[in-house]
Amino acid sequence: MEDSSRKKSGSVWEPRSRRRSWCCSFAVPPSSPDNFVISRSKTPRNKSESVAKPNISVPNSPQSSKSGLGLVGRIDPRRILSPGRVSPIDSDQNVEGLAQEMGTENSAVIDSIIQPRVESFRAPKEKYRDPPASLSRTGSIAGYDKKDVFDVRLNLRGKNGGCLVLELNSEALCANSEVFSELIVKHKKDLASNGSPSRSKLCRIEVPEVDNLGVFRDTIELMFEDDISKWLVKVGVYRAIDILEVSAGIMFTKCVASCLNYLEAVPWTEEEEEKLRNLFLKVKFDDATSRDVMARLRSLDSVTSQQCVARQLVWSISTCTNSVARNELKCLVKALLCKSSVYEKHHLDLSKEDLYAVFHTCLASLVSLLKGSSDSVSPERCLKNITPKPLIEQIALEVDNINWLLEILLDWQMAEEFVNIWADQKELIRMHENTSPMVRYELSRVSAYLFIAMGTRKLNCRSESRSSLLQAWFGPMLLDFSWLQRCKKGLDMKLLEEAMGQVLLTLPMKQQHLLFMDWCRFFSKRGTECPNLSKSFQIWWRRSFLRGSETYSIESR
Repeated sequence: MEDSSRKKSGSVWEPRSRRRSWCCSFAVPPSSPDNFVISRSKTPRNKSESVAKPNISVPNSPQSSKSGLGLVGRIDPRRILSPGRVSPIDSDQNVEGLAQEMGTENSAVIDSIIQPRVESFRAPKEKYRDPPASLSRTGSIAGYDKKDVFDVRLNLRGKNGGCLVLELNSEALCANSEVFSELIVKHKKDLASNGSPSRSKLCRIEVPEVDNLGVFRDTIELMFEDDISKWLVKVGVYRAIDILEVSAGIMFTKCVASCLNYLEAVPWTEEEEEKLRNLFLKVKFDDATSRDVMARLRSLDSVTSQQCVARQLVWSISTCTNSVARNELKCLVKALLCKSSVYEKHHLDLSKEDLYAVFHTCLASLVSLLKGSSDSVSPERCLKNITPKPLIEQIALEVDNINWLLEILLDWQMAEEFVNIWADQKELIRMHENTSPMVRYELSRVSAYLFIAMGTRKLNCRSESRSSLLQAWFGPMLLDFSWLQRCKKGLDMKLLEEAMGQVLLTLPMKQQHLLFMDWCRFFSKRGTECPNLSKSFQIWWRRSFLRGSETYSIESR
């Protein structure tokens, strides 16, 4: 008994290992959706048991080669007609008949290359009324005969090799598209003149080289939409621009007007704006419908207005009183005006006269502040009712404006005249001697930025200009260097020392001798409160004395 029970238990457990994860109570694996599909995919024993399935053919598939539909990229026997309107084909026999019909009547195919039209659009007369939208379970249109409704086959061929076939109503196409209307009318005239059989009444239109099949299909489906604007809101701006291009190509006037109205009412990203601008360069729209969109795309008309905008931007910075807003605007305007900006320069040109006009205004204000009088302040500032600030803060504000203008002039390589103007400020130099060090050092800040620009080769000017600048402002720089060290305000003092030495070495040897001697006397008294020009002094010494004999011998020869 024990042996027999062991044998029985062994015979029971062997099929369990073969059934793997299935429960032991089932003799076969239970039915599931996966197993159900596999079982249904088997060939039925009788033809009466077979179930008719949609016969979808794709390019280069065996199915398409057998049915003769290889030239059509993706054909469903339930033809795509319009939104919610499909024409069912009950059996595979109809598909074979369709393939034979396409093979025998290639001469009736109308090839039309749809290109973006440049003519103005004229609204077509509304003669077509949409069929009812009530559909049965199988997708057929209730109350309509297929022969009377779907008499146009539109074959779309994409650039990437895909294809799409749409069966449509000729009256819908004629009422919405002038391009398709001309082709259908021509086809009907050919039928009337040649006396073709009744089965040739199907008009075939082929559209090759389609960029986006989905966009073209959506545009055709919009012919059956009651409210195109609501549909555009769902798809967004980028898709609406694509549909606008297709609508303009097939002269779908209603859709063109809806797309333009939608695009005018919504904000654009930079990518969408560039895409729309390129479309307007390729396609010419009717002025009445595209006027509002063009008003957003069109830049300023005249060069004078562009320069006026630049002048107003620069002036707004120079008259700004709020320090936080002023720093923010300085970064913004400088980024827009500098040559390294990502924005195109011909849209906003700068005038040298405008920049120097603002510069002279800042200089006049600086002189009046140092005099301790506000009578000579520009009338524009008086109109703004600016609240008086401490004298030191007002002087620092004007100096900061001058340095900001200098950065723009350096970027546009228009700062040579700036050097001559600053070197010729005799009144400022005279007041510098009698002004408190905690105020006058702001003037040396402008000289410091000029020295750095020339020493780093960002500013190239003539020898006379460099000599005049150093003769005028080298002494004040030696006096104010200690204050510049205390109040740097972003100034690189090490770079300033190196730049001053490099600029001194660009002068004639006799002038170098005078300025280096002045520096040596000052440095011996002030020490670290004076700029350290030791490296440049050594270079000058070697050039003047150690190599002087060699130079003299060469010149004597």
